[in-house]
Amino acid sequence: MKKSYAKLLNTRIDNYTVQELLEKLDKGVLVTPNVDDIMKHQRDEEFHRMASAAEFSVCDSKIVKLAAKLRGVSLKESIPGSSFFPQYCDYHAKNENIKIFLLGAKEGVGLKAMDRINARIGREIIVGAYSPPFGFEKDEAECEKILDILNSSAANVVLVGLGNPKQTKWIYKYKNRLPNIDVFMALGATIDFEAGNVKRAPVFFQKMALEWLYRFAQEPKRLWHRYFVEDMPFFFLLLKQMLGLYRDPWENKKS
Repeated sequence: MKKSYAKLLNTRIDNYTVQELLEKLDKGVLVTPNVDDIMKHQRDEEFHRMASAAEFSVCDSKIVKLAAKLRGVSLKESIPGSSFFPQYCDYHAKNENIKIFLLGAKEGVGLKAMDRINARIGREIIVGAYSPPFGFEKDEAECEKILDILNSSAANVVLVGLGNPKQTKWIYKYKNRLPNIDVFMALGATIDFEAGNVKRAPVFFQKMALEWLYRFAQEPKRLWHRYFVEDMPFFFLLLKQMLGLYRDPWENKKS
């Protein structure tokens, strides 16, 4: 019998197939931990507490899947947010009860993604898009504006594509003020992918767990510090966990 989740360092990874997730995702918060997110769980207690509360926390990448296998858990699939979201739209193509709002990306990118998705699906499954200005999360007036936009829309699903930890923290700070939203998806650069602004790695790179290398080649200045400085300790900590030496930095602390 397959285990229902894996624990990589202090991060829960739920064991779903894409189909199982599509069938179960009707209410709650979806996060898709990758190596970078797992390292943020080590450094940011607020992010850790919030992301750990998500109803759905699924494997984002082949690297995470391989790491789980080293921990003795065979995850059924890796489910990157950028590939799951179009599958979610396809799954609900004829379900008029699903209406999605895109929050994130640069000015105009969300609207471009909305037009492309709606044209592909054949109905207005995306009912709105908004690109908040840089630093908006520290501007209470701007956040109130976003809440008004979301509450005035017909959306009951919101994709928040702001990158972590920002997107997860924003969701948990404001989700109780969005009573009409049933599903919150924290899915990073997915809006850029849907707009066609950023290309996903070819299938070969995805299958070989090298999608990170393809993205690094596209944006080396932005990603080198993340991949080669912030994220590299993951492999050392994973080894410590396998040897029984890892300790959750927040285990004995009150939130």
